[in-house]
Amino acid sequence: MRCPFCRADNDRVTDSRAGDEGATIRRRRECLACRRRFTTYERVERQALTVVKKEGQRDPFDRDKIRRGLAKACWKRPVTEDDIEAVVTALEGELYGTFEGDVPSQVIGERLMELLKDLDQVAYVRFASVYREFKDVRDFVDELEPILNETPRGH
Repeated sequence: MRCPFCRADNDRVTDSRAGDEGATIRRRRECLACRRRFTTYERVERQALTVVKKEGQRDPFDRDKIRRGLAKACWKRPVTEDDIEAVVTALEGELYGTFEGDVPSQVIGERLMELLKDLDQVAYVRFASVYREFKDVRDFVDELEPILNETPRGH
């Protein structure tokens, strides 16, 4: 592993810990040349998933794109980066456990909405408005009615 500071290829691992519920390993390293410390992450390399869009366009699965979309939906909401990362990790694990290559974008969008509904209802509606391409306020009302009917007032 090359040091990100001095580019030397000589380091030692000072600490290793499992992360993402065992899906990654976090390693603290010390460069033996410049003595600076840095962190690396290891994750199992899986067969790449391809997202198949409604129009048939195919794109590689991009967890960062999903994280950015969730961050926009959760903007100024009481949702932490760790919460967003947990949703992305859960989705990614489900997709790799269910699909071997092609994943319909609809599956990803619907599952993200389910996960967001449990995390933050405002973020859920924001995400749904973009994902389902709401055209007017009636679309918002239609999306909110089931939530309002199942959620007691004051919560």
